[in-house]
Amino acid sequence: MSAPLDILHVLRAPVGGLFRHVADLVRAQNAAGHRVGIICCTEASDRLTESRLAALQADLALGLLRIPMAREIGPKDFSATRTTRAHALKLGVDVLHGHGAKGGAYARLAASGLKQRGAGTVSLYTPHGGSLHYAPGSLKGRVFMAMERHLAGKTDGIIFESAYSARIYARNVAPAHSMATRIIPNGVGPDEFTPVATADNNNDVNGNGNDDDVADFVFVGELRKLKGVDLLLNALASIREPKAPSAVIVGDGPDAAAFKAQADALGLTSRVRFPGAMPAAQAFRLGRSLVMPSRAESFPYVVLEAGAARLPMIATSVGGIPEIVQGSTTPLVPPEDWPALAMAMHRHLVDRELVTQEARSLQDIIKKRFTTARMSAQVLAFYDDLRHR
Repeated sequence: MSAPLDILHVLRAPVGGLFRHVADLVRAQNAAGHRVGIICCTEASDRLTESRLAALQADLALGLLRIPMAREIGPKDFSATRTTRAHALKLGVDVLHGHGAKGGAYARLAASGLKQRGAGTVSLYTPHGGSLHYAPGSLKGRVFMAMERHLAGKTDGIIFESAYSARIYARNVAPAHSMATRIIPNGVGPDEFTPVATADNNNDVNGNGNDDDVADFVFVGELRKLKGVDLLLNALASIREPKAPSAVIVGDGPDAAAFKAQADALGLTSRVRFPGAMPAAQAFRLGRSLVMPSRAESFPYVVLEAGAARLPMIATSVGGIPEIVQGSTTPLVPPEDWPALAMAMHRHLVDRELVTQEARSLQDIIKKRFTTARMSAQVLAFYDDLRHR
């Protein structure tokens, strides 16, 4: 093993797949003998977030720093960058790894300042979708793409979770200078390949063999329009045969109230539950099939986690999802097409044997190609390559 590194991960909100990715890296890097720390925002504060951060404390030899960070570009960005730079200088870090648009900006700007002082700090950036989701012709898209082009010159290396993200970055940012890049997919751990307990194997959410509380479909993710919950509700309302199906919408987010109002307007109050946010493994036990009707994604953990747990799945053909299911028999549906989504949901209602076979096929693919051990080893190898250039 190379000499131990001091690694600082910078991200805005410690939620969702981005935080899952950072947490997996932190644990693996600590286990490999490196000293690791995190900087994230103070704004994201709920019971689930706080419990996840608390669970990481033992792996954070360099500690956890919470500072104000705004979602939109604004004055807080200047103070967040200064604080990140000062904290990294105090710790004497070898690697500053930024995640998402804001975390990536703070890490790279801070590393640039440290290099001006003679430090050998390496700066890395993993977009996790982030600014790459914006249409380049929109106002926000133009602003974020301009920011990305400016920061490209302050970046030693970029890690893309998917070939899709790499293509979008090259098309919309297209830096003229040479930059080291790697495509390193997200992964899941060995303990996640236990089949989820659902009604199909006579286990309810408590493992008692009563499926009364298990819905036909479950959604797990942030409740915002990008995730397509409105499409799921439209599709659910249109299905009447062989029965009117039920769904559990797990998560929280800025559009939660709008989705609840839509469910009421569609007459779905008795068939749709909104229990709030919970760990994905717990949420999977609430439904017989996962529905992921996203309009855009990078390389979503929910697909990996559900696939590893052998939960039958309906997902849209966006972002890196086709790369995950490639080689399996799991079909995808087009985005923004709720009638096609409804047809796929109907198939899951009437042919459980077939969709269960598809779930086994996808689990085999994920077990071969998308593991946490493989992901973390490739990230550390990239750090090492950049430091010895």
